[in-house]
Amino acid sequence: MSGLTGQDLSIVLLSLRVALTATLLAMPLAFAVALALARGRFPGRALLDAATHLPLVLPPVATGYILLLLLGRQGWLGQPLARIGVVLAFDWTGAALAAAVMAFPLMVRPMRLAIEAIPPQVDQAARTLGAGPWSRLLRVTLPLALPGVAAGAVLGFAKALGEFGATITFAAAIPGVSLTLPSAIYQAIQTPGGEQRAAALCLVSALIAIAAVMGADALTRWALRRAGTG
Repeated sequence: MSGLTGQDLSIVLLSLRVALTATLLAMPLAFAVALALARGRFPGRALLDAATHLPLVLPPVATGYILLLLLGRQGWLGQPLARIGVVLAFDWTGAALAAAVMAFPLMVRPMRLAIEAIPPQVDQAARTLGAGPWSRLLRVTLPLALPGVAAGAVLGFAKALGEFGATITFAAAIPGVSLTLPSAIYQAIQTPGGEQRAAALCLVSALIAIAAVMGADALTRWALRRAGTG
């Protein structure tokens, strides 16, 4: 870790902040979309499914550019937002938004599979006992889907932490503002004599990834116990 400086530690903290914000930002919508795809039968379902997985197909730089067109200072949505003081482009909040978009499909997938694995008879039994839609969602579906929700959260966090293309396009790599770990590693590699710093940052990234995997295992076991299946 001798290659790390105080500035590098601030980059690590900013990266964790961006990844955590991205995960919390995407979680509610990811669960709602997973629920709609798993249980819903409505016109446009195939289109919603395709749009959900679009960030996996598009190059990350293209995703970042689309965000820039929409939410940049001169963008279709960015201009009215800027008038009320909300600026996302070239800021850490923009990096979090870009990371959330890229992590979104990876969060939806395990949640959807977990919801689809719940036997329909369970929901029907709760309905027979008089439970309303919100009660069934909060007391039946969500607890039973917790392992998938936990897996989606960890996958989303890991993806957000390692996201590079979309974040650097939409938020750039401004030191102290939007410079995250992947961008810092890339800059170090491009700088003569920056190999030691790049190696130290890579080591930090690896340690965080290992901690995320271990956390995922613990979180999944806890979720299984809560669901009463482990």
